[in-house]
Amino acid sequence: MKPYVTEYRVIYADCDPFDVMYYANYLTLFERGRTEFFRSLGLAYRDISDRGIYTPVSEAHCKYFKSVRYDDLLLIETSIGLLKKASIRVDHDIYKKEPRTLLARGYTVLAFVNRDVKIQPVPPDVVEKIRHLLDEDAAQRQ
Repeated sequence: MKPYVTEYRVIYADCDPFDVMYYANYLTLFERGRTEFFRSLGLAYRDISDRGIYTPVSEAHCKYFKSVRYDDLLLIETSIGLLKKASIRVDHDIYKKEPRTLLARGYTVLAFVNRDVKIQPVPPDVVEKIRHLLDEDAAQRQ
């Protein structure tokens, strides 16, 4: 599937005293990309949570290749890695825009739970929109 791209310029508050992005802030980049990706599908988190469904991150992984530095203009590429009954794995690639350089790659797994934090199936409308993207991807590869 073609990834959804979010641009972000690194601010000073993201960095350590050496102007290098603090390692945990990469997960914030993942969240920025994931939030905008779902919003582009018409699935804003607020709309889902208003239905009593929440999507806590149950797993996260990040592999760092090169340092992100203060004032870098980044491309956050977000795509669906895996759709399961009660979770979604969202894949993330972080690139420096110019020159295009892969800086980090990882994923987050979102669980679907209700207000009582009991596992729930991924809502049908979410499944439909994600399956549509995955089907488009499969059709393009043929």
